[in-house]
Amino acid sequence: MNIFALIDCNNFYVSCERVFNPYLRNKPTIVLSNNDGCIISRSNEAKSLGIPMGAPFYKYKDIIEKNNVEVYSSNYQFYGDMSHRVMKSLDMMIPYKDIEIYSIDEAFIRLDGYGKHNLFDLSQKIKKNILKWTGIPISIGIAPTKTLAKVANHVAKKNTSTGIFDLRDNNLQKKIISNFQIEDLWGISYKWGKKLRALGIKNGLELRNSDTKLIRNNFNVILERMVYELRGISCLNLENSTPKKSIMSSRSFGKLVTELESLEQALSTYITIACEKLRQQNSKAQGIYVFLQTNRFRKDLPQHRKKIKFKFDYPTSDTGFIINIGKNILQKIYKKGYSYHKCGIILFNLISKENQQGNFFIKISPSNDYLMKSLDRINQVMGSETVFFAAQGIKHNWKMRRNKLSSRYTTNWIELPKVY
Repeated sequence: MNIFALIDCNNFYVSCERVFNPYLRNKPTIVLSNNDGCIISRSNEAKSLGIPMGAPFYKYKDIIEKNNVEVYSSNYQFYGDMSHRVMKSLDMMIPYKDIEIYSIDEAFIRLDGYGKHNLFDLSQKIKKNILKWTGIPISIGIAPTKTLAKVANHVAKKNTSTGIFDLRDNNLQKKIISNFQIEDLWGISYKWGKKLRALGIKNGLELRNSDTKLIRNNFNVILERMVYELRGISCLNLENSTPKKSIMSSRSFGKLVTELESLEQALSTYITIACEKLRQQNSKAQGIYVFLQTNRFRKDLPQHRKKIKFKFDYPTSDTGFIINIGKNILQKIYKKGYSYHKCGIILFNLISKENQQGNFFIKISPSNDYLMKSLDRINQVMGSETVFFAAQGIKHNWKMRRNKLSSRYTTNWIELPKVY
């Protein structure tokens, strides 16, 4: 019998902040998105105040101030490292082949080989060890399919004191999913939910009992598989992490930017970030797509949006080379007199560096690959941006607003926790 479990970190960004700041425990706490715009993580105490997920920060400022809610800007470098620690901890207890890292705070695992064990005791051990080793609390949902494991995890988080819920019993599955609104199921969008309701399907049990041919004809094979998954028939196995076919790097600016020099610095920084990710998956890019835009919501300002796609003569992961290409493109699409809100890049047509084809007309030197490898190694050991390209600039007045940023406790020597 197939047995899946979904490991989900509770209120992950808030939990990360609490690991190194015990003062936050039991206090209402929220974490904000880019430019401190929206609420993207809430403690249980903040949820009980009626602060919704994804809400604009300014709309709930009065409630936040009235109830002394602690507010933090997103600290992605710190959260990424804490996620890595959680997944490595999981890897110490479950074979790597039986783990699928689904997102920064979620992982599916297979427990087929543990069928003779008490899975509740095993889950308690996993939960206890991850909390002990990383400080991050988790919830675990157990079921015969990945879709039902998602449902089980939701129940574990909301309605149990242990944070563990086993949904392998067929009758219990029917009872639980009958209380799940159709839009609350994994993978059901608002658009699909609306269409399903028009067919008289309003909850998980009605979808489970629906005609698979009707579902496939009106939607696609993906939703048909979900019907089977809700019936306890596994259609989705664990997925190995496959290299991305494209990598995007972009941010909205902390303030509107008018000068070309600042835009070049921002673009160079985004290219640097994308190229690091490119080399991490041992890939090379065959082209770049550069875009630049004003804020479409600012009707009081003139609007300008432009994008250009450029194909390289040969696949590369050389940051310096791609920065030069990107800056040349930016100079073509930039127009003086506009206030720009965002720029970014996409590296596309990525291939494995092992499969790079030679070029009859261009001699490709391996020295640049060695240089990039050394650059990555220095920044990995000594801290991010220990060595960086001059094109990235120093002041970075264009960077996104993060007025309530905590320390990078685990990734920056200067910001290590101090004990007095």
